[in-house]
Amino acid sequence: MTYEEHLDEVTTLIYERYDQSEKDAVDMVMRAQADDFFSAHDDDPSLCTQARAEEDARSVFKKYGPKTVKKAGR
Repeated sequence: MTYEEHLDEVTTLIYERYDQSEKDAVDMVMRAQADDFFSAHDDDPSLCTQARAEEDARSVFKKYGPKTVKKAGR
């Protein structure tokens, strides 16, 4: 798959597997991209595989996903 297809697949996986809105999934991938998370993929297209997309979706969600907000007094 191309670099753009890879980003689309990571976004779709975050949306489907982590019960996120499409907008939130896109935002996570865009933040990761701005943080150079996908730089190696752009340089080496062989990294753009389905297996890598699944791994990247987990990593992006973990690093750029919603954080648990602690309530005051807890």
